[in-house]
Amino acid sequence: MKENKDKAALVLFSGGQDSTTCLFWAMKNFTRVETLCFTYGQRHVQEVEVARNLAKKLNIPFHLRDISVLATLSNNSLTNNTIEMDAEVPLSGHINTFVPGRNMIFLSFAAVLARSLGMSDIVIGVSQTDFSGYPDCRDTFIRSLNATLNIAMEEQFIIHTPLMWLDKVQTWQLAAELGALEIVRNETLTCYNGIKGEGCGNCPSCKLRNEGLRRYLMNNEQ
Repeated sequence: MKENKDKAALVLFSGGQDSTTCLFWAMKNFTRVETLCFTYGQRHVQEVEVARNLAKKLNIPFHLRDISVLATLSNNSLTNNTIEMDAEVPLSGHINTFVPGRNMIFLSFAAVLARSLGMSDIVIGVSQTDFSGYPDCRDTFIRSLNATLNIAMEEQFIIHTPLMWLDKVQTWQLAAELGALEIVRNETLTCYNGIKGEGCGNCPSCKLRNEGLRRYLMNNEQ
């Protein structure tokens, strides 16, 4: 993508590895950047403070919205801490950390806020390569919703997905290229159990993140 130095972007920001990498990507490609974070009844609500602190450190405006009603609409292990999280993607069905409709709702709220801020560019850190059982991380979904939002609001939003075709090794590589490797490695929270950095090491998110980092470091030692 060519640089959009005269444009503004709203980044969906959770304070995790992917969204923080996307924030640095947006800071490189856009003149004005703001962030949007949600509380939605998630068990790892510590991510909100991590996101807030990172935005403050980077001098980026931070918007927080409460949509905790989402937690009452489905039964999954991210919003119900009595359900033990799946350690692996099941052979059939969705991993139970999947929150139905989450990215659709996030992006819909983001489009409304972006419109009020005079923005048409929205950035989200989804990846089809590391799809891991989450159907709302697929390119076809993003393209479909982008078209729907444009029709619904008679706007020309552009949803950017810098990580869509990157695996976790390549995502770490991008963070390094953006000068953000140490921040992403040490100051983000990807763990579903709310532990910064390397996290708990056992949840699906930690396993994916840490294996990607291990392979990235190994590749760069050669």
